Amino acid sequence: MSNISPEHKAYLRKVRQERIKVRLTQVLILVLAFGLWELCAQLKIVDPFITSQPSRVLKTIINLHQEGVLIHHITVTCIETIVGFLLGTILGTIIAIILWWSEFISKVSEPYLVILNSLPKIALGPIFIVWIGAGPAAIIVMTLAISLIVTILEVLNGFIAIDQEKIKLVQTFGGTKTQVLTKVLLPASYPTIINALKINVGLSWVGVIVGEFLVSKAGLGYLIVYGGQIFKLDLVMTSVFILGVAAALMYQGVVLFEKLMVKHPEE
Repeated sequence: MSNISPEHKAYLRKVRQERIKVRLTQVLILVLAFGLWELCAQLKIVDPFITSQPSRVLKTIINLHQEGVLIHHITVTCIETIVGFLLGTILGTIIAIILWWSEFISKVSEPYLVILNSLPKIALGPIFIVWIGAGPAAIIVMTLAISLIVTILEVLNGFIAIDQEKIKLVQTFGGTKTQVLTKVLLPASYPTIINALKINVGLSWVGVIVGEFLVSKAGLGYLIVYGGQIFKLDLVMTSVFILGVAAALMYQGVVLFEKLMVKHPEE
């Protein structure tokens, strides 16, 4: 830090202050939203039976924990989401590399990728259940169906957007295609892959919850369906709240990974 100029120190301080300001504003909006929700429910502006309220959500969380089922349902959903998320990202990146490597395969597969991307994946859920059976495997496959094609297209477009002059330079010095991939393409595509990870966070949760709606006997999606069937909407809103927290934590994990992999000038 002693080698940093006063101007750069002032810039870094300004960046940190701006970051703190953003975080405080985000927290304030969240607190105000929950406070307004609770107030409207207390004053009967909205029906708490239909919309629930933060105090009832908290009470439901405590009851589920005391019954010993809260951690089980959260764990089931989180494991399925993480497995689907990792598989979707890894397989999508590998397939994108194959398509970049072979122009012939890329041209052949292009219309199929477009068609598969446009298909309503949720409608395929019952088919997956028949093919694979009712269980976590069908839920993970549903997650892959939703996230895989998006990952392939996102990463492949990132590969194609790489400056061709850099690739030609490596080839001019006798670089092989493998060296182009490892020395130019992948390092330059870190931001694209990180962006694909961020997109996959949401898609993975969607896939898992849809799968749990159809087939699961445990998990947050199961609690939402069960709560809706018995008109216990506190349970539905509690499950949605926990999903939001889990998705936010997963997204922050990707942001932390991004900071480790892609250094920004102000950091």
